[in-house]
Amino acid sequence: MEVDVNSANLDHLLTAQFALAWAGEGGDAPRLGWWRTELCCEDGGEDLFKRLLPGSFAWATLQAVRETARRSDTECRGDNHDPDRLISLYRLGFVLDGRAEERLADLKRTARSPQEALPGLKAVIGSGWSRDSFESWVKSHGTPSVVKDPMGVRLRGVPPASFQEVVDNLVAAHRPFPESYPLPHYRMES
Repeated sequence: MEVDVNSANLDHLLTAQFALAWAGEGGDAPRLGWWRTELCCEDGGEDLFKRLLPGSFAWATLQAVRETARRSDTECRGDNHDPDRLISLYRLGFVLDGRAEERLADLKRTARSPQEALPGLKAVIGSGWSRDSFESWVKSHGTPSVVKDPMGVRLRGVPPASFQEVVDNLVAAHRPFPESYPLPHYRMES
């Protein structure tokens, strides 16, 4: 997938990754319950990170839950005979994933909170969990054409040339929210 990616597009991607990873948490205070973590929970991971990293705990909690989501995504893709052909929100390819990590490091260096650096996060996680609000946010990303396949939810066709549209389609394909992580993905032709 060759796309022109700028800082605004990478911020859009990071916002989507953080928001979906946060919403996917389960534990004692479940949201969607795709992973059994409480990393962004006031009495769970947040408390620990506040004590360990008082100046950057907000970034640390979001990075930790994003990593949980990425690992779940990788595990689901691993069931495919050629997982490198699957493009998902947490696996866009070596170059794009690297660019996202570089952008994240740049944002953290600004010393702003995640919600200041990525204002779109405030609308999603700023006032706490509401399934209806989260569903509205996901729905606002569009309605891509999808089909269920053995790997999860496959978006039909090839990824659009617009990076923002790729991210929007991958976000929107998470609806309706199933019991387990749905692995929305594009399948690249060989």
